[in-house]
Amino acid sequence: MRTYFVKILAVCLMFLSVNASAQKAAPGKVWSVAKANTWYAGHKWMSGADFIPSTAINQLEMWQADTFDPATIDRELGYAQSIGFNTMRVFLYSLAWKQDKAGFKKRVDQYLTIANKHGIKTMFVFFDDCWNADAKIGKQPAPKVGVHNSGWLQDPGNRLNNAGETAMLQAYVTDVLTAFKHDKRILLWDLYNEPGNSNKKDASMGLLVKVFTWARAVNPDQPISAGLWDWSFEKLNAYQALNSDIVTYHDYTDEASHLKTIQLLKSHGKPLICTEYMARTRGSKFANVMPMLKKENVGALNWGFVMGKTNTIFAWDNPIPDGSEPKEWFHDIFRKDGTPYKPEEVELIKKLNGK
Repeated sequence: MRTYFVKILAVCLMFLSVNASAQKAAPGKVWSVAKANTWYAGHKWMSGADFIPSTAINQLEMWQADTFDPATIDRELGYAQSIGFNTMRVFLYSLAWKQDKAGFKKRVDQYLTIANKHGIKTMFVFFDDCWNADAKIGKQPAPKVGVHNSGWLQDPGNRLNNAGETAMLQAYVTDVLTAFKHDKRILLWDLYNEPGNSNKKDASMGLLVKVFTWARAVNPDQPISAGLWDWSFEKLNAYQALNSDIVTYHDYTDEASHLKTIQLLKSHGKPLICTEYMARTRGSKFANVMPMLKKENVGALNWGFVMGKTNTIFAWDNPIPDGSEPKEWFHDIFRKDGTPYKPEEVELIKKLNGK
């Protein structure tokens, strides 16, 4: 996902503003620093990717009954297991739940069973402000040739202000969290991906506050979080930092810049998980960033896994009209048959994972 870092000053201001923002804290008990660190210490170093099967262009195609693809999920999570990945971040989708509530939860359980078989914990994402705002149930569009994430969907996107939509979103979050609140196969609930993206900025604050409130009301065993990603969004950042049990964040910069982010975020005292990194043409690569994340004991989840319908081998802002393979992939690790794009990267990942 796209990131816009105005880094050092904004992060400092964010943490200075946390106490001033305390009156905005969501109901329920945010995990203490001690509880968060005890939880983190109970897990092996987290490494993995943001995962969608190569046969799905977006979250709806992944989760709708007609296109849910357990065979591909099983095969591709096998690739993850083979290189020692133990965590995957996976986006859910509210319309898939609305269309078929029982079936949706059954498919979530089926996904978790497959992931667990491969020794993989899952971090589920509820809402998202990235890419296309107008989702429709049913057959999803074909990818646009050479265009990065041409079919990815915001959630709820344009539906946010529809009559009754808030009640539906609350029911969705509450139902899914309640069904899986004790499930040890789930590592963490990521409530909102990149709030404020797509030029929404502080307009996303209302839903951000609501989703934390709904999640606290359910009180799942797993921690909840919403990842920091744009340091210019002071109000959103302060709320996210204050209300997250574990600090998650995105950083697509090179290792020196990324390390500065980590050093500043550590002032919060809680464990860190980077839930998006690795954009090769931006200087964020496995070779330079992943070893640094392990050294700093920061969880490492890169964007992109198997090249497929999301077209994330292409860069955010550099489409290739004829769809030819870029000389340097932007994201992704494997081709569909399991062949690595760069064997040396896979060997490094395996080494860092003790595989």
